[in-house]
Amino acid sequence: MEERLNTIRAGILGSNDGILTVVGVVFSVAAATSNRLVIVLAGLSDLLACALSMGSGEFAAVSSQADSEKVAVALEKARLKTAFDAQMEDVAAFYTDRGVQPDTAKAIAAELLAEKPLATVLSVKYDMTLGHYVSPIAAAVSSTFSAALGGVFPLVALLIFPAHYQYLAAIVATVVASALTGLLSAIFSQGMVKRAIWRNIWVGLVTIAIHYCIGLLF
Repeated sequence: MEERLNTIRAGILGSNDGILTVVGVVFSVAAATSNRLVIVLAGLSDLLACALSMGSGEFAAVSSQADSEKVAVALEKARLKTAFDAQMEDVAAFYTDRGVQPDTAKAIAAELLAEKPLATVLSVKYDMTLGHYVSPIAAAVSSTFSAALGGVFPLVALLIFPAHYQYLAAIVATVVASALTGLLSAIFSQGMVKRAIWRNIWVGLVTIAIHYCIGLLF
């Protein structure tokens, strides 16, 4: 579940970033020039750059997390050989902290360490499952694809609608894409759906306003 949630998190972050950066670039450039080709090229360039940036960033970040997990496994494996009694005390303390009587906690620790010593220590100390590590590749692919997909919404709206309605269409597309991202994030995290949707919508609208003002300024 942790591996899946990490991939989902990367996808949601990528989608949100793709939507906001593309629409931000589109509106900042649109405020500075009326040349539709320039606006579309700027948005497309940002879409590609954003997707690759999110993917590479996720790969680097999750790789560091995976490396830390593997280091923890190696460390605890060595400690089981050199400091088994200390490991026993750590596992017993885990259960006493949760209300188990000391004698019972020691008996639990002894039984668990006799059957699955490394898996027990990792679960107690790090909330890790032995042999299951977060995947940098899965996170990178999820983030890259989601960023590209999210950024496509405002860009396609800009392309398919007539020039007179293109910016309104891009705003509506941003609202829809932001709402969908908020909905999915709330569902996957079991959070507040309405709050997540409205939060994403307002962030998208504020992003448009800020970038449009920057475009006007320059």
